[in-house]
Amino acid sequence: MSINIGFGIAGNFALHLEQAGEASDFALVKTDDEYAPKGIFPFYIKGSDGFLGRNCINNSYLYLPSNENLNVQMEPEIALRCELEYKNGKVKSVKPLKFAAFNDASVRNDKTATKISQKKNFSTGSKGLGNEIEIDKFSIGGICDNYSLVSFLKSSNEFIRYGECAKLSGYSYFYEKLLEWIKDKLNTQQDYAVLENLSKILSDANYPNEMIITIGATRYEEDGKDRYLKSGDICYVVAFDHTKFDLQSITNAIKDGLKLPSSVSILRQEVR
Repeated sequence: MSINIGFGIAGNFALHLEQAGEASDFALVKTDDEYAPKGIFPFYIKGSDGFLGRNCINNSYLYLPSNENLNVQMEPEIALRCELEYKNGKVKSVKPLKFAAFNDASVRNDKTATKISQKKNFSTGSKGLGNEIEIDKFSIGGICDNYSLVSFLKSSNEFIRYGECAKLSGYSYFYEKLLEWIKDKLNTQQDYAVLENLSKILSDANYPNEMIITIGATRYEEDGKDRYLKSGDICYVVAFDHTKFDLQSITNAIKDGLKLPSSVSILRQEVR
């Protein structure tokens, strides 16, 4: 399950940025329409000399920052493993191959961060990827039509639903509209405000032919909105076929530690 480059999308689910207290970070970023995502950020670049070169994906443990004053929140998302094709130094096509549950855990209160990426790769366990599911076609009528995403947090004295249960079709941009937007941003996004020049990042990374891109965090439940992660917590992010499972059966299975089939993408991370 190799990853050469990892990107994330900010603001692709209505009201998430407002809940996370990050809407003001994007005050200078103008979008084509009010529902458009705000931009793309890198969270891992294999071989990079800076902090983004640290492999931050750990599918078993989430390691908190060494600075104990930094607050970290789970960000439940869907990740797409995509094939990239280039022409004349520009991205020609983005083809999703697989999808999975993902935790794009983020620091909320780092006042020194000037780019989103600085809040993303904070340890060797900043991120986690669930088991991947093959995509038949990334369009209406495909497998993703039937999937929903939900997240939970378990500790010694609580079990809460952390993020709302949301259908993947609830993303502001999805399917062909999302792919066209991603391709455009990879080719045109400049170093501006909290965003970075993506074309330069791809060039410096020798034009990787595959990427993981996380397509935006869902909204938080009331219990998860201000609940920062602590050592001993267990994070769960689950993508499930809502035509085969209902939310209650998924909740019970996670709470009771029951085994679910591989058609359910599950990420389980112990916080340390």
